[in-house]
Amino acid sequence: MPVNHHAVDRDTVTEVLAGVRAEGRSALTAPEGKRIADAYGIATPGEALATSADEAVAQAGSFDGPVVLKIVSPDILHKTDAGGVVVGLESAEEVRDAYERIVANAREYDATARITGVQVQQMLPPGQEVIVGAVTDPTFGKVVAFGLGGVLVEVLKDVTFRLAPVSEDEAASMLDSIGAAEILRGVRGAAAVDREALAEQIRRVSQLVTDFPEIAEVDLNPVIATPEGAVAADIRVLLAENVPAPRRTHTREEILSAMTRLMQPRSVAVIGASSESGKIGNSVMRNLIDGGFAGDIHPVNPKADEIEGLKAHASVLDVPGEVDVAVFAIPAKFVPAALEEVGAKNIPNAVLIPSGFAETGEHELQDRIVAIAEEQGIRLLGPNIYGYYSPWQDLCATFCTPYDVKGPVALTSQSGGIGMAILGFARTTKTGVSAIVGLGNKSDIDEDDLLTYFGEDPHTKCIAMHLEDLKDGRAFVEAARATVPKKPIVVLKAGRTSAGAKAAGSHTGALAGDDAVYDDILRQAGVIRAPGLNEMLEYARALPVLPTPQGENVVIITGAGGSGVLLSDACVDNGLSLMDIPADLDEAFMRYIPPFGAAGNPIDITGGEPPSTYEATIRLGLEDPRVHALILGYWHTIVTPPMVFAELTARVVAEARAKGIHKPVVASLAGDTEVEAASAYLFEHGVVAYPYTTEQPVAALGAKYRWARAAGLLPPAKG
Repeated sequence: MPVNHHAVDRDTVTEVLAGVRAEGRSALTAPEGKRIADAYGIATPGEALATSADEAVAQAGSFDGPVVLKIVSPDILHKTDAGGVVVGLESAEEVRDAYERIVANAREYDATARITGVQVQQMLPPGQEVIVGAVTDPTFGKVVAFGLGGVLVEVLKDVTFRLAPVSEDEAASMLDSIGAAEILRGVRGAAAVDREALAEQIRRVSQLVTDFPEIAEVDLNPVIATPEGAVAADIRVLLAENVPAPRRTHTREEILSAMTRLMQPRSVAVIGASSESGKIGNSVMRNLIDGGFAGDIHPVNPKADEIEGLKAHASVLDVPGEVDVAVFAIPAKFVPAALEEVGAKNIPNAVLIPSGFAETGEHELQDRIVAIAEEQGIRLLGPNIYGYYSPWQDLCATFCTPYDVKGPVALTSQSGGIGMAILGFARTTKTGVSAIVGLGNKSDIDEDDLLTYFGEDPHTKCIAMHLEDLKDGRAFVEAARATVPKKPIVVLKAGRTSAGAKAAGSHTGALAGDDAVYDDILRQAGVIRAPGLNEMLEYARALPVLPTPQGENVVIITGAGGSGVLLSDACVDNGLSLMDIPADLDEAFMRYIPPFGAAGNPIDITGGEPPSTYEATIRLGLEDPRVHALILGYWHTIVTPPMVFAELTARVVAEARAKGIHKPVVASLAGDTEVEAASAYLFEHGVVAYPYTTEQPVAALGAKYRWARAAGLLPPAKG
């Protein structure tokens, strides 16, 4: 059915909501819901309100076919539980009997409930039951939901989410994002539903909750989808108790200015600097000095004249010249007074290492420093952090171990423990970093500020973030969408519980568990979600090494048939397409493979082959323009030892790149302990390689493909 973009009637919605509020209610009655639906063009069946059995009979007679009767009471939210719904009524006698029975059931269910009347509704023809709804997510704000409806909705939880409002294309994409998408297209001879009408129901609900932030939840359940249209059999609307105050925001220019001075400071003051070994203030000073920071370092301590050979100042106000960053290493209770002085000195950034704020229940103290910072124009990093590293500036502003290996990966974490895991991993794997930043309580600076900076930072090629929550999910999505076309973002989101769904007042609310919403919306933003800490770190390490694929054709070349099967499974798990090898390429591979080997894909060159077979087949895969990525499966033989394989592979890949052929190549090495050094050698030479695993190299390649698709850098697959 053609979509009708009729104008919305906001005045009617405003009037209805005002009436509900005036009565001190948060739930709309069905007739009120119907008025709102009509105002926004949300298709619902014909209906009327009856206040007597005679009225119900008369109204039922005005509709074609059977009717449904439903109790209307501002005090009864769950009509079915109260025995307040009867369906399939055809005769006047059935309608009369149902009216009286529904009212009696409602009085028995809640003797004090106000009964407005009974809704007489045209019964919809059978069709596919789906749910369309919207909720107010604490992280992302208004979120629209779509999934299978009816009785199975909360059992199957086959639901997908998007930020509201959605465009027509985004609404249409939701129909394909549920597990049961095939049902909507028609299966076993059933006709496909009217997709345009269904997507339009989603779009209109998303527009309604965007226009009226005071609407907390909307539930259309079920929506009956047929080849002729999509009609909501029931609409439920709940109002919010309060609309949250808008968060303080900064312009992109303000963020970039402050973050540049934070990450590239010319002058740093350490408030609470100390000469006493073992104190945080001493560790920060030693790291700054020993790390080779070329800018000015100003220790601040009223009880010292000199610290670590540098003149100490009683107050930050006594420090000469401009200061870009003040690092705090003093107890929490002294922070507010010192922060006032930082403001008076016009220092734009305060790095708050101390704990003892909101994480220990001291919310008032944290609110106080946030208020001071806002008043004084200071950006706060922390509190409750390990500090931060900016290796390209030789800056180590932390009380933890120093780290100075410069590279392309920016890493952030909310947790100090995770921050130190990042440090150890980076050192062991020789992963150079452009930054490691602790975010702690995120009283001010958070992921979207850092994304904005790292997106523009020429030293950063990949961003990896461990987060427990997002303060402002919409700001994160906006920053991610601006960054993803330029460089990949990997996110490890901790906490997969759905605790947020427990107090929900609707089906949609119950389905909107924290992780389900995060998962869909992070994907919508184009970020790569890592399932665990090791995967986050490995993706961050691998993605800058791998060239961007130019197409979907992946070829596996392996010396071990068993590895080939596992590598194929991993390709399926990671959304990769194994190339259907054309006859001429198959023939070309067979020229290098013994008769008992196998072409096709995986290409099994067998285990006893000399280095020349590996070299020839890898070169063929790299040089054929129809092949877009290679996965190598090596197993350890004396004929081709691990380091021989690593060196020849690195050489062939380097030769191809010298000719302008840049294809991602990953390798899985099985064998004795020598494969560890061979894998490390390959990694250093542009091939992402892992010992003892078929899953990891393919997961890294899959992550690169996911980013390339999200960034719009991968041409659409043919056929």
